[in-house]
Amino acid sequence: FCPMAASVRRQAILDIAHKRPVHENSLLDGFSPTADFGADVFSEKVMRRLLPKSAFKTVKHTIECGGREQLDPMVADQVASAMKDWALERGATHFTHWFQPLTGTTAEKHDSFLDIYGAQEPLMEFSGKELIKGEPDASSFPSGGIRSTFEARGYTAWDPSSPAFIRRAEN
Repeated sequence: FCPMAASVRRQAILDIAHKRPVHENSLLDGFSPTADFGADVFSEKVMRRLLPKSAFKTVKHTIECGGREQLDPMVADQVASAMKDWALERGATHFTHWFQPLTGTTAEKHDSFLDIYGAQEPLMEFSGKELIKGEPDASSFPSGGIRSTFEARGYTAWDPSSPAFIRRAEN
């Protein structure tokens, strides 16, 4: 028995007992359903406004084909750049590939738009390659990850028919 540990545990229980709940309504302050519905969705309307006409037509065709045709890397770069700029304007700093592994649940792989190259200034980047295909198991991380890249358990892929969106939450 350690009296110090018991004291710390007792204080933690008291802190939890007196903690006030965070009000979910704070996320909705100033929210207007008619004005704000879909504002945080990279929708067809947003793509039409932000993408070059030819890139928009290609993405639209890919969506109409049910995603059976992969986007051209140049178009993917244009979509990723527009998506990044749109997300940054709304305060996003990270992106997530949200996927459904064969476990019956969902999983997420989080990355940052922030890239630092050498001693240069930090850059906010997001490439078509990152948009189209990712590795959920960190096998290509500089640390070496948990397995070799060719042994990756799977890949994440962007489904153009399911629009990207911003999920807002208090940290």
